Amino acid sequence: MLDYSVVENNILDFKQKIHDFSVKSGREIKIVAATKTQPKELLDFIEEKSLLTDVGENRVQEFVEKYDPASELNYHIIGQLQSNKVKYVVGKVILIHSLDRYSLADEIEKQSVKHGVVSDCLIEINMGSEISKGGVEPDGLFSFVDGLRKYGNIRVKGIMSVMPNVETGELTGYYKKFAKLFEGLEGMRGGNVSPDICSCGMSNDYAAAIEYGGSNMVRPGRILFGARNQ
Repeated sequence: MLDYSVVENNILDFKQKIHDFSVKSGREIKIVAATKTQPKELLDFIEEKSLLTDVGENRVQEFVEKYDPASELNYHIIGQLQSNKVKYVVGKVILIHSLDRYSLADEIEKQSVKHGVVSDCLIEINMGSEISKGGVEPDGLFSFVDGLRKYGNIRVKGIMSVMPNVETGELTGYYKKFAKLFEGLEGMRGGNVSPDICSCGMSNDYAAAIEYGGSNMVRPGRILFGARNQ
């Protein structure tokens, strides 16, 4: 069972660390708390105490169960998104973090038109080319973005990645390549391509992600709430 006083202290400590990194890096770094398996009451507590502004769910079913239209929290979908689940999140989330294929873009566009909204999305990149993970191959990013220019109700806001589980030295190389990809994406700015979010880094790697990957959005979970329930 969560000890909310411990959670509050964890969040305040982490926010101070991110503030220090923001000052050091010269860029604002946003925290999106990964609330997978955490109870709705936790989100209520976070909002009541004004501890955080943004929360992210991996699973659409959990998002639906926790979503509160009266809440002032910004909701994100940070996990893989199936096309048949898009209808449950469009118009409700502030950002979809895992756009990685045109079939998904088709459905996001369709639902966005239906709801009269423009959906902000990050393109997920599979930096380690891991079969078990979704995401666009790094070398395919720019052509994929060009193919997204036809969608009037999708706005490309940046890139996201979950880095492979490798040794620290090798990981640094992945981060540097990720930062270069973001620089290239910035050069494609125009139309519905408006990149300002470079998102990598979770509880175990946020410091390296900020330092080497140029991250300005991190997705901590365990460091704030402890181990997941499942």
